[in-house]
Order: sequence, then C-alpha cells, then structure tokens
Amino acid sequence: MPTSKIIYLGELRTQATHLQSGKEIITDAPTDNHGKGEAFSPTDLTATSVGSCAMTVMGIAARRDEIDFTGSEVEVTKIMSAELPRRIVKVEVNFSMQTPEELSEEIKKKYIRIAHTCPVALSLHPDIEQVFNFKWHIAETV
Repeated sequence: MPTSKIIYLGELRTQATHLQSGKEIITDAPTDNHGKGEAFSPTDLTATSVGSCAMTVMGIAARRDEIDFTGSEVEVTKIMSAELPRRIVKVEVNFSMQTPEELSEEIKKKYIRIAHTCPVALSLHPDIEQVFNFKWHIAETV
C-alpha cells in the first residue's frame, strides 16, 4: 500500500496526504527558490524529519527504560548549498531534553547514540553534515 499521495496545487505548492491517517501537509517552494515560503518546503521537511525521527527513537527507548522526556524540544536548522545544484549540505539539530531527574553521563551518551542512529539520519547522504547538540534539564514539577 502506498504511504502518501501528493497533488500539485500550482504556484509551486503541493498537498501531501498520509493515506493511513488522512492527515495532510502543504509544501511551498522557499522564497529563495521562486516560492511563497508560506509552508514547509520539501527540504525543510527532510531536515525536520531528522529531529523528529531522533526524538521518536529516543522516546521509544525512554519508554522502555521508564524515563519521561515529555516537554523536550528540538530545533532544526537546515543549510543549503550556495552553488548549484541546490541541496542540503548541513542539518543542525539542537535538543533541549527535559528529564524528571538528573541522568548519569552514561545514560545521556546512550540516548545521544540512539539519536544518531534514527532511520532518517542513517538514510541521508553521507555528504550531508549532521550536527546534534544536547542540553539536559531537569523538568520543573508543578
């Protein structure tokens, strides 16, 4: 079964539908490539997928280890090549990890390793530089 269906809406915009859930994503070409930049560009989605995937696989392991990462945030910066052909040359992923208590350095290293082995990170071309930065915080309880 196909994963998604994409319709070209014109004006450099697409509508992608996730067939299992029916959820939709709109993409626009970025303003530096003749687009309106009113939504994620396809390369934005690629870079964003690295952060989302890394957080997901860490969450899977954390659930198994009974560690709660709820409230953790990931910021992703995508850098495109200055010359043609246009391509992503670097993805910087900054994690702000919220934990219920202080984690040992050994446990932190385990999760950093897990992040680097997410399927999206492993699927990108090796010429794309991937930089993962982590800050660890104890979550405030209310």
